[in-house]
Amino acid sequence: MKKITQISILSISIFIASCKNMDNAQPMLNINYPAAYVVNGTSSTLSVINLNTNEVADLIQLTDDLSGMAHSGGGMFLKYPHHVYLNPTKNQISIAAPGMDLSEGHGTAEVLAHSGMAKVAVLDAVKGINLKLIDVPEMNHNAIYSPDGKEIWTSQMDEKGKVLVYDANTYALKNTINVGKEPAEVTFSHDGLTAFVANGMDNTVSVINPSTKTVTATILVGKNPVGAWTGSDNRMYVDNEDGQTVSIIDVKTLKVVETIPLGFMPGYAAYNGEMKELWVTDPMAGKVHYWKQDLNGKFVKGGSFSTANGTHAIAFKGMTAYVTNQEAASVSVVDVMKHEKIKDIKVGEKPNGIVIKL
Repeated sequence: MKKITQISILSISIFIASCKNMDNAQPMLNINYPAAYVVNGTSSTLSVINLNTNEVADLIQLTDDLSGMAHSGGGMFLKYPHHVYLNPTKNQISIAAPGMDLSEGHGTAEVLAHSGMAKVAVLDAVKGINLKLIDVPEMNHNAIYSPDGKEIWTSQMDEKGKVLVYDANTYALKNTINVGKEPAEVTFSHDGLTAFVANGMDNTVSVINPSTKTVTATILVGKNPVGAWTGSDNRMYVDNEDGQTVSIIDVKTLKVVETIPLGFMPGYAAYNGEMKELWVTDPMAGKVHYWKQDLNGKFVKGGSFSTANGTHAIAFKGMTAYVTNQEAASVSVVDVMKHEKIKDIKVGEKPNGIVIKL
């Protein structure tokens, strides 16, 4: 009788433990509303903001297991997820997980010390569940879909800089493109005809033909560039962290046509085509600075406004902007025309990347 009781207790314990693990599985969602997806780097979560209410409506636990199971003792959370992108049809999300916290900058020594831990996570943008996890050899900064949605591109942030191109359906590695040293963000021009990679250790931007997968030009920019951010005006806006400048590249000529001195280390640069303004985040001061174009197309400083500590990425939705604040664990909602913060939305810890699905 004693043995039966022990066996029964053991069975119950296993059943309870199984139920607890099942409770940690990512539930299937139905994100059928206009949404902003916010990557929380140290929480390993994705906050989903309903843009109709400007409140967090859903939370996705990011795991390094396709079952979506995660628990604090199991080491199954996705490590330091970073920037996030949508595919052209808006039904899938790609997230880079470099394996280290990049919120305090992109110093070479720190980046090169962390390798072999990086992943690319692909999620269903509506259901919020894992579709695929791709292990990559070296640290990556972002993972972005090609303009036709058929490929996923991700950087390899080592001295022998590379961009890896994966098939977005089979997830097989298709191409390896050699670029400059320590490449960070991979982006595409507004017309989708050109790819750009910011090489932090080389102070250059590599230009790639997406069709042939060949480097067609190398452009010298400021010190330690992080991203060549896409402008709807057929320009790319390069934030140079250590140089404290923004280099503006004309996509047609592949020349730097203007360099804007900032006086602070930039976190992100975003061009608003409707206002013809360039917004640059200032993480140390918790501000966004903006420049307006004059009649000759040159940028003139317009002013700045406060958001919260650790201001980072920017996403526009009409005359509303959403700004992630890494140190404040929030997203600021900003009136674009007034250059004023409307409210702060609490999200997870160290929010960095943000993307909008309408």
